Amino acid sequence: MRDLVRVARAVGLLLGVAADGAFGDPRKRHPVAGFGKVAQRVEQVLYRDDKLTGVVHAAVLSGGAVALGVAVERAGRRHPVLQALTTAVTTWIVLGGRSLAVQGAAIGRELDAGELPAARERLPHLCGRDPSGLDAEGLARAAVESVAENTSDAVVAPLLWGAVAGVPGLLGYRAVNTLDAMVGYRSPRYRRFGWASARMDDLLNLVPARVAAMLTVVSAPVVGGSWRGAWQSWHRDAAAHPSPNAGQVEAAFAGALEVRLGGRTVYAHGVEERPILGEGRTPDSGHVTRAVELSRVVGSLTTALAALLALLRGRRR
Repeated sequence: MRDLVRVARAVGLLLGVAADGAFGDPRKRHPVAGFGKVAQRVEQVLYRDDKLTGVVHAAVLSGGAVALGVAVERAGRRHPVLQALTTAVTTWIVLGGRSLAVQGAAIGRELDAGELPAARERLPHLCGRDPSGLDAEGLARAAVESVAENTSDAVVAPLLWGAVAGVPGLLGYRAVNTLDAMVGYRSPRYRRFGWASARMDDLLNLVPARVAAMLTVVSAPVVGGSWRGAWQSWHRDAAAHPSPNAGQVEAAFAGALEVRLGGRTVYAHGVEERPILGEGRTPDSGHVTRAVELSRVVGSLTTALAALLALLRGRRR
């Protein structure tokens, strides 16, 4: 039975990745969007400008997601086919690989065609930056950085957590990551209330971000990039980034594509001066397209790694 359980988890992860690649995000009533609406309502009830309330907010919502995952996992424990199916559906729900590739590739095409208004309108689908004042170079840089960060957040991390913790890991990770995207800002409203969500997200991404960076090094030659540049930039520049995780994969992508990332970054809540990552020219539309290709290769390698981890972890248990 244990052998069937570990195989079911691995098969479920593979099927979920295939579903994401074939269909992308669910078009109607996306469960992650539903979770976001619930989180907004909970925030309206609980909100106080202090860290303790933020801890309660994060614990209630992420704990509820994990509890749901545990219930689903237990239901399929003695039924490997059911476990494979529930793992597959959950993986499909939490992954964002196809959506990331579609939006990134579209921005690359729009920039290449000189359609800056269309690229500005599309950028918020990738990140929370204010695109209104960005020129072509600024849009390209924002897109490359966002593709890099989301490769780790929306592909590598959920697959690795699914491999080691099954459905509870998938749902718990996506819940925390969604909360970080909603309240993990350094704005006056969320500096204290969103502290717990941001720190939980940092913790859950410590290992996945570094795995993503390493896989970026390995994948760079596949897209005509530099593995040596990715390695050097990763180890030289990542620590200067204000995020302990985003800087890892962004620096690796910068080195792999031989471009310079970082600098003045405008968000709705304010302006941040980011450190320079990598060496070389400023990104253009071609680099956006190559970043998407690099993201896909990293995602494919992560899929294989996650399936292997699921099999090995099940055997050890």
